[in-house]
Amino acid sequence: MSTETMPLPSMRYAAVTFDCPDPAELARFYGKALDLPVAYSSDDFILLGQEGAPGLGFSRLPGYQRPTWPDPAREKRAHIELGVDDLDAAQAGLLALGATEPPSQPEPDRWRVLLDPAGHPFCISTLV
Repeated sequence: MSTETMPLPSMRYAAVTFDCPDPAELARFYGKALDLPVAYSSDDFILLGQEGAPGLGFSRLPGYQRPTWPDPAREKRAHIELGVDDLDAAQAGLLALGATEPPSQPEPDRWRVLLDPAGHPFCISTLV
């Protein structure tokens, strides 16, 4: 029987996990930014989230190299989109938590790109 005709077992979306050099640092950043509690923690992996809802994971990767976006030398592999009510206030709060700004903003009136403490680009937007 081919896999195309075999029924799949029930699945659910559980989490997105980011590779990083320091899971505790990245979990602190996103935990404060999104008001998410730690659901699981070890030295090499931290999962944030509420019971029964998808979470965010942070996994230690030895030799981790930050994305260099927008420079294509080490492209981003994925990024997270965060919905906000006020772009300026959200950006200021995230910068205070440890985010940084990239050298350019594609459409700063519609959304903003920021970099988390491990260098992953993420977007804030009033459109989501």
